[in-house]
Parts: sequence; C-alpha cells; structure tokens
Amino acid sequence: MSAPAATAPYAQIGGDAGVRALVDRFYDLMDLEPAYAALRALHPTTLEGSRDKLYWFLSGWLGGPDLYVERHGHPRLRARHLPFVITRVERDQWLACMQQAMAELGLEGALAQRLAASFFDTADWMRNTPDPAPDHAPDAGRAR
Repeated sequence: MSAPAATAPYAQIGGDAGVRALVDRFYDLMDLEPAYAALRALHPTTLEGSRDKLYWFLSGWLGGPDLYVERHGHPRLRARHLPFVITRVERDQWLACMQQAMAELGLEGALAQRLAASFFDTADWMRNTPDPAPDHAPDAGRAR
C-alpha cells in the first residue's frame, strides 16, 4: 500500500495518531456531554467497538489506509445505520460533537471547514426517520 498523500486530510490531521485522537475525543465527548444524549442513546453501553469502527472508517475516508474495507468490506454506511432512528436531532448532535472534537484538537481553517462540510453531507444522508412533530400545534393558545 502506498503512503497517503501529504495533502490528504489523513496526513493533515496527523495520520494514524491524529485520526485516533479525533475519534477518541469524539466518543469521550459523546459519553460525557448531556448535549449529546440522543446520539449516545443510539450506541451500546461500551463504546470500544464503535470507536474502532469509526477510526477504521475515517482512516480510509480521510485518505489513509482503508482499514474498515480491509476488515468489513464496503462500508454501506446508510444500510448499516438503518436499524437506528436518525433524525435531524441525531444528525445535529453528531455534527456538533465532531465539530467540538475537531476544535479541541486544534483542527482549524480550511481543513476544518472542508471536513465540516463533508461530515454534514454524510450525516444528513444518514437521516432515515422523519423529524418528530413539534410539541405544540401552530394555533395553540390562540383565541377563536
């Protein structure tokens, strides 16, 4: 296998160690921050398997070694996530958690913007359930 290009996000993040740090911070935040409770609820009690799968996936997705494909074949992201209810709430929590992880690790500027846009496109595509209805009707409380 050839070395990842220096211009690939994988190399810009810091290669293997950078991707692992990003994934670990993402899951640490998801596990600790109440703002990510709906996202956390989609995951098993222990996050080790989830950490590994995201790390393997992001490695290849960011232009590094295709670790996920080597272990599991094509990612089939949407199909693998269909058993989970993913609405705008879960999408937005995933994106906010990843944005916070990137910021805390010092990913800034054009790279952070490019990754945020790509993460949004992927996370939005993963939505598979209509958003819940608002808690109140638009006319609630109006005199008739």
